Amino acid sequence: MSTYSIVWFRNDLRVHDHKPLTRAVTAGHPVIALYIFDPYDYSDLSYGFIKTGPHRAQFIQESLEDLRRNLAELGVPLLIRYKDPKNAFLEMSCDFTIDGVYLHEEIASEEHQTEGRVRKALPGVPFYVDHGHNLFPPEDLPFSTWDVPDTFSQFRKRIEKNGGAPPKAIAPPQAAVKAELPNKIEEGKIPDAAALGMEIERNKPRYHGGSTAAKQRLRDYIFTKDRLRVYKETRNGMLLEDDSSKFSPYLANGNLSPRVVYEQIQHYEKNYTKNKSTYMLYFELLWRDYFHLVHRKYGDRLFYRTGLNGLEIPWKTNEEHLQAWMDGRTGYPLVDAAMRELKQTGFMSNRARQNVASFFTKNLGLDWRIGAAWFESQLVDYDVSSNYGNWLYIAGVGNDAVSFRAFNVEKQAQDYDPDGDYLRYWLPELRELPVPWIFKPGEMGMIEQEQYGVQLGEDYPFPIVDLYESMREMKKAFEEASK
Repeated sequence: MSTYSIVWFRNDLRVHDHKPLTRAVTAGHPVIALYIFDPYDYSDLSYGFIKTGPHRAQFIQESLEDLRRNLAELGVPLLIRYKDPKNAFLEMSCDFTIDGVYLHEEIASEEHQTEGRVRKALPGVPFYVDHGHNLFPPEDLPFSTWDVPDTFSQFRKRIEKNGGAPPKAIAPPQAAVKAELPNKIEEGKIPDAAALGMEIERNKPRYHGGSTAAKQRLRDYIFTKDRLRVYKETRNGMLLEDDSSKFSPYLANGNLSPRVVYEQIQHYEKNYTKNKSTYMLYFELLWRDYFHLVHRKYGDRLFYRTGLNGLEIPWKTNEEHLQAWMDGRTGYPLVDAAMRELKQTGFMSNRARQNVASFFTKNLGLDWRIGAAWFESQLVDYDVSSNYGNWLYIAGVGNDAVSFRAFNVEKQAQDYDPDGDYLRYWLPELRELPVPWIFKPGEMGMIEQEQYGVQLGEDYPFPIVDLYESMREMKKAFEEASK
């Protein structure tokens, strides 16, 4: 039988800065790339919704279309399979000899278990694993995994005191030894929504997946539009496309290496300007690294109900409140606008995420893991470490020096959307409301409702909880649990 090296793509859908691909190409055998749609990732969770929703599924599909084109230029075919990964590898091992499997490390337990089953099915086949999701590989850090600081501030200071720069990004490899597939082996089609069990038409995405789109966004944001210059001042904006970088979907799915982003920041600072905004984007890349390292340190505790610190909060169960939150029908405009944006586009700003997560945990008092799972389902930029790390942080059971952190979603709307433009965009039933009613429609009397054509309880819901009373109740619960 013919012999091939396999590059197993997972959350690293690119050819640049891809050490496993480069190592496989230089190993000498023809190279086959492989991506597996695991049916488990498209199954329903116990919470009643799908694990990978349509927005992220479409982003992955588009990323694979782009990856297949880019790999073809290197002489590397991309095989697509939709089945249990173990069975996919077993079938291939019957058709040709696998010289080695080259892959990037994944640290989450589900990915570990899947990889373990594949390794067990291929006894004697070597696996070559590299780090490729972060700025700094673990071996370059000034501390061990077990000594990762418990606050981001401490982590950042130790990184910056160490003074080292991340490794340079690796260019795409030169053309590989062209792999001619055995006659009966098909590359495989990228499954559409129907094949993945989603009865929807193809969306008009807000963000197109793929490394080509990622590089275009990188160029446009930093250089063509010159938005990096003002990133710090605009990053909390929630409505406009260029308020923030929007690199996160491409980083989360591996269309874009964070080291390439870092190098472009450095290039911009050298040739244009270096200011607080250029530092702030680097600062955000450090946050990605930090959550990844927290995940390494604590493992599955990242998913525990009690979080990293074992805090027994009496989280509530309320299906009506949960559904109202997911649908954007809570009666609090900032929460509702953000949740509707998420459901319709698969994205929301970081400022909005902090607010809806705070409302979920500190006002509704619901189990933070359900909110995190809904984000996992919906977000095009879902990253396991960042998503669950951020939810732990906001829920008050993660890495946070503040014992009880809560956002006032009415005040936050006024601070970050002072004219109400974001609220009106996503809440058409409130478009006629002026400031300040747009922030607190639940306080309108009958005269105001008639004046602006909004009937509470019909056109827009009454608040499902009292903002301040619910916050006081949860604060008391936290104080009791901390004794």
